[in-house]
Amino acid sequence: MFSLPRPLLTRTFIGATTRRHYASAARPSPVHLLTLADLTAGQIHELLVSSAQHKRDAKHTDKPPPQPLRGKTMAIMFSKRSTRTRVATESALAYLGAHGMFLGSQDIQLGVNESLLDTSIVVSSMVDGIMARVYGHEDVETLARHSTVPIINALSAKYHPTQLLADLLTLHESATNSLTPTSDYSAHKTHPSKTLPGLRVAWVGDGNNILNEMLVSMPKLGVHLAAACPNGYTPDPDVVQIAKEDGKRTGAEVLLTTVPEEAVKSADVIVTDTWVSMGQETEKQRRLKDFAGYQITMDLARRGGANSGWKFMHCLPRKPEEVDDEVFYSDRSLVFPEAENRKWTILAAIDALLVRGRF
Repeated sequence: MFSLPRPLLTRTFIGATTRRHYASAARPSPVHLLTLADLTAGQIHELLVSSAQHKRDAKHTDKPPPQPLRGKTMAIMFSKRSTRTRVATESALAYLGAHGMFLGSQDIQLGVNESLLDTSIVVSSMVDGIMARVYGHEDVETLARHSTVPIINALSAKYHPTQLLADLLTLHESATNSLTPTSDYSAHKTHPSKTLPGLRVAWVGDGNNILNEMLVSMPKLGVHLAAACPNGYTPDPDVVQIAKEDGKRTGAEVLLTTVPEEAVKSADVIVTDTWVSMGQETEKQRRLKDFAGYQITMDLARRGGANSGWKFMHCLPRKPEEVDDEVFYSDRSLVFPEAENRKWTILAAIDALLVRGRF
């Protein structure tokens, strides 16, 4: 009977259940991207610079795609539907020469008839990386804990790192006045460590995964962050603590309020997101009532005293109650460049983890 040498047999404990699986002793532990809270400011800067360079090379030079991942496969395991994340991931993988294998909730038994532990071990044994869009953050943590390949969090209930990378790249580009593609596209020439610190960002909306990710990343980068959320919709206390500790180190101000006008005071950028996320449809009427007065409008920005040149961002899809058409389709709106930047920042993350094995 065939048997593996004892050093290759490991035991994994989940509660009272003991499971056995085989691990390669020669294979180093993979690096994952579960939240920007795990990265240093320098590592975030490096990802943004890499994103800008890839975008410049693809759109403004004749350089062919480098395709360092030719012959590689990345599983795109999504428990939730997606437009921007799926298109960004598949097109980024194609640019790098890899195959993206989409596995939706109807395609695999993700945490249903097969445990996340078993799924992680099996799928990671056949692919070179996993892009996972899940419900609870503990799900992506379980996948990462038992995967032998890099895991990128494409969204969980607590964090959304790939969205924040796109937002930060958009802020960086806006600061360098290079959102419109030109032959002298220059976002790559000015380092984000110079363009981001001192910016004032206002969040007006739900204390959800986007705001959580903003709190663990923006103050770390020297970005001032003010957030207005209704009572009962505040962000997680642990991420607020992280934000305040980072702010003390960098000098970034962190303000939490229930008054939208207070949040937008002196803001360079106003940000919001959906008030009714996937899975919260039964709460819609109550949420619309609770968020009365939180719609982003020119009048709100004027009453609150936002800076004259303020910009608007939204991760999409957008509903009119969150922001009116006057703002959403105005010259202030960065939503469509922000959406495109999902591709370039996801590409940079995949390049970092699957090609270089580090940030």
